[in-house]
Amino acid sequence: MSQSTPAPLAQQGAQSLPLVVNAQYVKDMSFEVPGAPQVYTQLRSQPAVNINLDVQARRVGDQTNVYEVTLVIRAEAGMPAANGADGAAPPNVMPQTLFVAELSYAGVFTLNNLPENAVEPVLLVECPRLLFPFARNILAEVTRDGGFPPVLLQPIDFVALWQARRQQAGQGPGPVATA
Repeated sequence: MSQSTPAPLAQQGAQSLPLVVNAQYVKDMSFEVPGAPQVYTQLRSQPAVNINLDVQARRVGDQTNVYEVTLVIRAEAGMPAANGADGAAPPNVMPQTLFVAELSYAGVFTLNNLPENAVEPVLLVECPRLLFPFARNILAEVTRDGGFPPVLLQPIDFVALWQARRQQAGQGPGPVATA
């Protein structure tokens, strides 16, 4: 015989947690192969992939403690230009673009009873940390399904990313929230 918590008690428990994940979803996604189908016949080695990642957070509506946090990932793969007789790539020749994948993966989070100085690190460190494995999986599957080796993102240090963002804004490293 299993026990279950009545719905009102389960809701009360969720409301007392400092961080509640209300939803996760693909907000936007695109995958393009500008040189198809020729690029598939020319690919001889692992493409070079440049990754750009950003974290965005915004309050949802008039609710003061509900936020949308979005991981924005752009992966652009290129095939190096053919090397000359001396083995060096010709100067000023850009690599051919194999594919461009853009993913905005978001979550809606409720923050309960957090001190004001903990809100920013939770939104820009803890929330993206929860979203990252799902976004990583989607990006790997989309690039694999697009006919290329899957792009496997390495773990991201969201604390360092947040601190770098604060330093650029001239705010200093700030406190680090731990869970």
